Amino acid sequence: MGCGYSDPMLSLDGTSPSPSRASRVRACLLGGAIGDALGAPVEFASLSEIRRRHGPAGVIGFARGEVGRFTDDTQMTLFTAEGLICAAIPGAGRDKPEVSVAVWHAYQRWLDTQGYSVSREESSPGRASGWLMREPSLRHRRAPGATCISALSAGRPGSIHSPVNDSKGCGGVMRVAPIGLVAEDAFDLGCAAAALTHGHPSGYLAAGAFAQIVAEVSKGQSLTFAIRTALELLAPMPGAHETKERLDAAVELAKTGPEPSGELIESLGGGWVAEEALAITVYCCLVASDFRTAVLLAVNHSGDSDSTGAMVGNLMGAAGGYDALPAEWVGHTEAVPIIERIAQDLLAATNPGHPLTSERLAQYGSW
Repeated sequence: MGCGYSDPMLSLDGTSPSPSRASRVRACLLGGAIGDALGAPVEFASLSEIRRRHGPAGVIGFARGEVGRFTDDTQMTLFTAEGLICAAIPGAGRDKPEVSVAVWHAYQRWLDTQGYSVSREESSPGRASGWLMREPSLRHRRAPGATCISALSAGRPGSIHSPVNDSKGCGGVMRVAPIGLVAEDAFDLGCAAAALTHGHPSGYLAAGAFAQIVAEVSKGQSLTFAIRTALELLAPMPGAHETKERLDAAVELAKTGPEPSGELIESLGGGWVAEEALAITVYCCLVASDFRTAVLLAVNHSGDSDSTGAMVGNLMGAAGGYDALPAEWVGHTEAVPIIERIAQDLLAATNPGHPLTSERLAQYGSW
């Protein structure tokens, strides 16, 4: 790929039909898991170390026979989706909560899977239930973020107006892609979901921007349109200067930079904080012509390779649909049936009429 970009997210074969909503939802969640799993083994490695281990091109895919194991990024993304499902499908005797409250309870269930105790209120019957938290493949501790653990263990959800800390780590932005797939108010809800655990404006505003960008591309809009929309929503928000500056830097780097590389990515930061993770994601998706190229670019740098890989996988999956995912990578990724079930239920629960079967609905327990 040469310098500059021409909005490659729209460079799908013009004779091909646009991906269906079901295809985009499925690919967004699976794509995130793929990028996460490719980046996880090199998350704490420098770019030079990655190249020493894997050759001059760095990570180029999964090794033969390797199972792509995702991290807390995908785990929390799936629990974000579970919270959205629970908020959307009121069952017998269940009042519909504020969506962010439902997501908070879902994150408490994720906290349980990590071996941490939750407060008495959060562990009451129903709130500590649901099929997802009982899945053995999700009950693994994969280097969960300290901020997420401490904030969720504190006993009260944070909010923009009542923050629980001053963190802007990427643990808020890396989990909100499902919000962009289904929420009408993706920016606001993305901010609210991240602010449950991350109280710095950059920590939640980058999440709102990412959710909005996913929302736009999942509707078939171009990435440049999506970025512009996110910047317009950021403009009046207090404390948005860091997120806007990093987004602008990513766009400019994509326009003028030479051959995309890990070295160029590192000029945007390491991705350990939210606005840098967002910038790296946007840059990779702007300069890459397809899912494979974008995700490999996103994991081959010295920063938070699994989070940027996951976010790029989410965004490119939402843009290109299931057919854009390399089949061999899907086949190497763990827990694909679980991811696909969540995708199906998220799609069903957020469609008019809530066409989930009563049996399927009951398996989510209470919100």
